[in-house]
Amino acid sequence: MTLLLDLLRNAVLAAVPAVGFGMAFNVPVRILGWCALGGALGRSLRLLLTSAGLPVAWATLLAAAAVSWLGVWAAQRLRAHPKVFTVAAVIPMVPGVPIFTAILALSEIQRGGLTYELLATAVTASLNAAFIVAALAVGLAVPGLFVFRRRPVV
Repeated sequence: MTLLLDLLRNAVLAAVPAVGFGMAFNVPVRILGWCALGGALGRSLRLLLTSAGLPVAWATLLAAAAVSWLGVWAAQRLRAHPKVFTVAAVIPMVPGVPIFTAILALSEIQRGGLTYELLATAVTASLNAAFIVAALAVGLAVPGLFVFRRRPVV
């Protein structure tokens, strides 16, 4: 029951920035609901996969791919570009906490000197954020490569 409430809360809280960034990117009003659905789906799927034991970078890759597949499917139905649906929808999965942790550790190193703990924190958080951002990029790109290919994959 707690996981279900967490999924619902994450879905609602992810839909809000997805719609907000959709509005900032001048997404048509009729597509904002799809942006909200994509943001809610991606964030909830990532939470579900991480609670099942998958590392956050792999869960982000699968969630971004799911959002991208939804965007490709909706784009064909509504005659719009898939990025209209997907870019705003993956923004709730951007790794803000690891980036902030890395920046905070780097500023502490600059202010108080280099220690092993601060360096380990900065490197770990930076790599974690980099892997999550790479997973978002690859997850967004892969479905389009399969759908919009001119030659067969195999």
